[in-house]
Amino acid sequence: MGLYVSRQASSLGRYALEQFVLALFGWVPTILGLGLRALAYRLIMRLEGIVGIERGVRIRFADRIRLGRGAYLDEGVYLHACPRGIEIGPGTFIMHHAELHVYNFRRMPQAGIRIGRDSLIGEFNVLRGQGGIRIGDRVYFAPLVQVLAVNHVFDDPARPFVEQGITAQGIVIEDDVWVGAGAIVLDGVRIGRGSVIAAGAVVAEDVPPHSLAGGVPARVLRQIDGTWRATPEGVRVYNTVER
Repeated sequence: MGLYVSRQASSLGRYALEQFVLALFGWVPTILGLGLRALAYRLIMRLEGIVGIERGVRIRFADRIRLGRGAYLDEGVYLHACPRGIEIGPGTFIMHHAELHVYNFRRMPQAGIRIGRDSLIGEFNVLRGQGGIRIGDRVYFAPLVQVLAVNHVFDDPARPFVEQGITAQGIVIEDDVWVGAGAIVLDGVRIGRGSVIAAGAVVAEDVPPHSLAGGVPARVLRQIDGTWRATPEGVRVYNTVER
């Protein structure tokens, strides 16, 4: 029982408080539930300004989670934050059934997930932050993206891989990056500002700024420099910037 609680909350008292608040308010539907959680969850989380938290959001180590003003957690989101927690910047949306997980029984000090402002973590994304994940501003993940800041060591054929430890170098995704559907970003990678990762790519090495990368393993396909336009004739491009 003690082991279970230690992997759910910072202490037995925190576990009791967090579970009480989640049980009392976590199920309430409609805009009423949004309003109640925006107030009540301040007892267990760090909320800066008004935030939106839908019903059915699962939260562990709530005292190590910070949501910026205007952040939004959709239904079915799972946040497991320890030891350095999860920080979600202002205006960032975490869409339904995304999982941000910092399960860290090896006590790695760098474990944690930080996401900047006005970003989007898409449906059914998985972010595993044992090695630390840092995501910049205006970063968009399409559905089914995986960002995995942890890897198993398997060099010794005489030993099971579960006895050989792990590596956890961390992942950095800079500002204004778009990651396509089903892409996988592996541990130790840095994706430069303004880059695009194609759908289904497996990113195992760094991607320079303003690059289009795709394939398995991913490689740079071209630079994004304004000299090439893929839009076929007759396809409308919608500008979302208000003027």
